[in-house]
Amino acid sequence: MTMDSIDLLKILASVIALAIAIIGHEIMHGLVAYKLGDNTAKNAGRLSINPIVHIDLVGSIIVPLTTYFVPLLLGADNGFLFGWAKPVPINVSTVVNKAGYNGAMQVDLAGIFYNFTLATLASIAFISFDAPTTLDTLFYIFIYLLVYQLLIINVVLGVFNLLPIPQFDGAHFIMHLALKYKINSIANFFYKYEKYGILIVLVVLMTPLKDYLLILPVATILQLLTS
Repeated sequence: MTMDSIDLLKILASVIALAIAIIGHEIMHGLVAYKLGDNTAKNAGRLSINPIVHIDLVGSIIVPLTTYFVPLLLGADNGFLFGWAKPVPINVSTVVNKAGYNGAMQVDLAGIFYNFTLATLASIAFISFDAPTTLDTLFYIFIYLLVYQLLIINVVLGVFNLLPIPQFDGAHFIMHLALKYKINSIANFFYKYEKYGILIVLVVLMTPLKDYLLILPVATILQLLTS
């Protein structure tokens, strides 16, 4: 067993865990919408577990490669994987007409619920595993690393999507909650700045804001799940 083989296993486990996390997240949005009467995602073939139909050039390829390899090139000990899949198409008007704004909020939170549920299951598995040693098989080491990455990546995605950043689930939830109680000014605010969502994400990731909005809550949840 060499360090090169372990590094390859880490990368493979990270890629598979990221795919499971982000693709499942998007499918859950479409699945809940389908259960509430909106067939848009189903008709578009987006309830499939086939990863190819969910790949987004930026979110599924460019961003993960950048967040993983750029820190290494800059001298960091480790990179990290972060990304997103192509959003599943949903007709929110159909959901609202058939299930009200409560239904729309269920759709908004479906992906986050999936991520935290998967993270919880991964934490249970992770706690039950013994840390691998040089005497363990590559298969055991891979499974250990996969469970570890599933735990971390799903917590990160769950926390990130909860943030009230335009285009993200947290913002959509607040919008529909505001519309339910006819607080149109709040909903209009998020509509107005939705096109700037990615820019806000970059600001968060490239400034100390990430320490308070992402790293701290992620570390807290991981501590709770593994204690």
